[in-house]
Amino acid sequence: MKSPLEGVKVVDVSRYLAGPYCTMMLGDMGAEVIKIERPGSGDESRQFAPFWNGESCFFLSVNRNKKSLTLDIKKPAGREIFLELVRGADVLVENFRPGVTRKLGIDYATLARENPRLIYCSMTGYGSVGPAKDRPAFDLLVQADAGLMSITGIPDGPPVKTGTSVLDLACGTNAVAGILAALLMRERTGRGQLIETSLFEAQIAWLNYHAVGYFATGRVPSRLGSAHPSVAPYQAFKTQDGYLVVAIGHDRAWATFCSALQRTDLVEDQRFRTNPLRVQNREALVEELESTLTTRTTAEWLDILTPLGIPCAPINTVDRVLSSRQAADLGMVPSLPHPKVPDLKVCGFPIHMSEGTEPTWSPPPLLGQHTEEILASLGKTPAEIARLRREGVI
Repeated sequence: MKSPLEGVKVVDVSRYLAGPYCTMMLGDMGAEVIKIERPGSGDESRQFAPFWNGESCFFLSVNRNKKSLTLDIKKPAGREIFLELVRGADVLVENFRPGVTRKLGIDYATLARENPRLIYCSMTGYGSVGPAKDRPAFDLLVQADAGLMSITGIPDGPPVKTGTSVLDLACGTNAVAGILAALLMRERTGRGQLIETSLFEAQIAWLNYHAVGYFATGRVPSRLGSAHPSVAPYQAFKTQDGYLVVAIGHDRAWATFCSALQRTDLVEDQRFRTNPLRVQNREALVEELESTLTTRTTAEWLDILTPLGIPCAPINTVDRVLSSRQAADLGMVPSLPHPKVPDLKVCGFPIHMSEGTEPTWSPPPLLGQHTEEILASLGKTPAEIARLRREGVI
């Protein structure tokens, strides 16, 4: 069996997180990903702390299954090598601000003339149109600007960002979906195309039920801590020694939950008989439930509730999740044979296919690790490669 994207060649000029996450997923699915980096410094994220044997953990997290080519595309010789790669590529991925690729001469219109079958994926902060298109954009800024921080955190507390860079990761995932759709479409038309997506659009799309609820009621969504605006009880509750998350999605589960707590009185309480009523009376509901849940430890409640099929979970720390049997059985913590990090562990590929091979892992590349290999595949001789290195092209 072959990997799903075997034979697909990707030229990756992205950096930081959104773009590299996209191209890592493509590499995980079998594409050949050539990561083009600036000679001497490379992807800016190579300088992000913390470090593992001198290698940035941030960089290591999103750059496996790629080859690193150092290339100065501003130099004429570097540009010609870049165009040669583009002519033989299926996909190009970039995440520069709008207008930068045009200044560099690597915009879609230019590269499509070199390769009409090229699928060109552009990721930005705010898209290529509109009054915000030229604004600098990082995940944190867009979380604030596109509404996410207004609904994240505890009521009356300060706004907080999510614990991981969800918009970078969402944008990268959306880009993967667009690229796969474009590859399928190219099979039918023979033509490539431009794909554009952004962090701002990723967050607008993820407002989802919050947005529709606002359109329907006119009420602006607010911070609810771990609670859900449409379902109750559906949040973290205090226990004797910590917290327990409970997710009760319908009235039958509510009745089972109350029975397990030996609080059948709550089932008959007119304030809590239906989910809409429980949402309406959330504050009183939490008070009633925590008066009981704080009488036992989290582990004790898990032992009581789990056998009854009541959706509940502890709030695990990252170390416990990564060392769990569930993560291991799903192959989500693979080890990669990195030349500088002997026991490099990363987060795995979250998709399993019955008709495709599981990912073959190659470690994140050292800066310029594959430069000579890639140039040789383009027909460059050792002498030519040595000259390019002397001239600072590679």
